[in-house]
Amino acid sequence: MVKLLSVGLLLVAFSAPILAVDYEDHDGMLMDHGDGHLMDMAGGMVMGQNTSTLPGGCDSISETKEITVHAGHKYAEKFPGRMYAFDTQEFNFKPCTKLTVHFINEDHVRHQWMMHGLPKYLYPKGMFHLEASGPAKISGTLILPPGDKTYLVHCDIAQHMEKGMKAQLKVGKGDGDLPSIPGVTAPVVADDYKATLPELAVKAQLDAKVDEAAAIKAAAVAKQAAADKKAGVVAQPAAPADDSLFSGTTIIGLAIGLIIAPFLARKFKGMSVAEVVAYCFELLSQGISYTVKLLSGLLSLFSKKNNVLPSK
Repeated sequence: MVKLLSVGLLLVAFSAPILAVDYEDHDGMLMDHGDGHLMDMAGGMVMGQNTSTLPGGCDSISETKEITVHAGHKYAEKFPGRMYAFDTQEFNFKPCTKLTVHFINEDHVRHQWMMHGLPKYLYPKGMFHLEASGPAKISGTLILPPGDKTYLVHCDIAQHMEKGMKAQLKVGKGDGDLPSIPGVTAPVVADDYKATLPELAVKAQLDAKVDEAAAIKAAAVAKQAAADKKAGVVAQPAAPADDSLFSGTTIIGLAIGLIIAPFLARKFKGMSVAEVVAYCFELLSQGISYTVKLLSGLLSLFSKKNNVLPSK
């Protein structure tokens, strides 16, 4: 019994270092490349670092905050159908907050904590970016802009965001919620885990029939086109749409406007807007009256010509 206990203790002692995750701390190895861009040779990167410059509209730093964000496969287990996730899906801070983010990647693949929509005059490409290759910790600082706005935070590695690694950061009250934030908002296209295999088979058959019908129709069109070509029938090309910026009607309108513009300027000089509108309505009324009188005269003229004189 004592031997078994000794062996067990030895196994635990030797397996503990193997099971423990050794996180590499990039903060002391980053080299400053200017414009808030820091990186090292081990795969750590910070973009958009800003520790002192206030965004426009911020008179001072409202508060100083630090957060630690974990990223990894295990944080997606509570979201069905997802592969990766952050440990937190929603953040909220006051406008003009000086925020330091400690990003810890717990997977043996590259992950990012990327925030979009920041003012480009202060943050190159409009983003703040933390990146770590493999199990590692990396930190960066930014100063949040003023105003109420909701920002997207995600991992931009291919398919990682689609597989669940995204969150939203609200400054102030935010300006609404972003779609498809795991555990926070409803997905744009919901995954269906209730469909049975027979239902999926029927759907696949229907899709196949639709595709087959489309292929048959396309083949018939191609066959008819080949027959027309063989018979010498030339298809008439469709008349191109007139999408010219300056069409004939536009040019005529501009010419008329240029001709009458000096007259209108002299006519309406010193008149108020109400007087101009009243004058235009009066001209319109006179024009309608003149047109009605002209039509009445023409009708009377034609009616007199068509009168038949009585026979003697």
